[in-house]
Amino acid sequence: MGVINLTPDSFYDGADLGAETDGVFRVNLDKALRRADNMLAEGARLLDIGGESTRPGAREVSTQEEMDRVLPVLEALLERMDVIVSVDTSSPDLMQAAAAAGVGMINDIRALRRPGALEAAAQTGMAVCLMHMRGEPDTMQEQPEYQDVVGEVAGFLRRRADAAIEAGVDRERIVIDPGFGFGKTTGHNFTMLNEFVRFTEQGFPVLAGVSRKSMIGAATGRPPHQRLAGSTAAAMLALSGGARIVRSHDVAATVDAIGVHSMVQGDRLANGTCHEQ
Repeated sequence: MGVINLTPDSFYDGADLGAETDGVFRVNLDKALRRADNMLAEGARLLDIGGESTRPGAREVSTQEEMDRVLPVLEALLERMDVIVSVDTSSPDLMQAAAAAGVGMINDIRALRRPGALEAAAQTGMAVCLMHMRGEPDTMQEQPEYQDVVGEVAGFLRRRADAAIEAGVDRERIVIDPGFGFGKTTGHNFTMLNEFVRFTEQGFPVLAGVSRKSMIGAATGRPPHQRLAGSTAAAMLALSGGARIVRSHDVAATVDAIGVHSMVQGDRLANGTCHEQ
């Protein structure tokens, strides 16, 4: 899953795809489409488009502002390219508008907890990724505590999946995400990575989003723009734990890592996709 952030303040690539004018962030559609085209050329199978930064301490944006950033890109992307698109949002209004545009999945860091989100997701018929987050982005890193971080996060995701199914979301269209960096300390994050397989035991595909995050910085001592190697290593560990989707800012390197992992697992040999040189 390639990440395309249409925001001025995301922790790694904020403002790359637009600029602020008179206090309003305006997306450069051509830049966004080029980013999408490059990611597809590098091997992305899914593109995740978001218009609200969710880094620690990020401010909340209005629904209208989020829609103004995201919808033109979604519509242009789906009109011009054959790609599965995920919309990274918690807004019921944007979920419904994205479904009308042809988007395939909702990726919600709040796990459909906003009023109306469960109903909107069920009505759209889209796949849904439910993520764990403690609190909100502006407060989530204020002394997060758990007795058993893996057990508590897994329990939360099970309850949200049950709520989604009860609301009418097809069980086969649910993905779960433990939410690395969202209300967790470095220790919590690496405990979850070490015990990642426990998240797969609930029977849902699991998404791993570790790309460029502060946990990688804690392990390497490097700033976000120098965390590619650490991010790739973490992605490999998540794959070994059973991750089915890897969300990344760096598609080419991640696709290569997935290829190596698949070879070790025998997947590519069994499918006849190994090319000797």
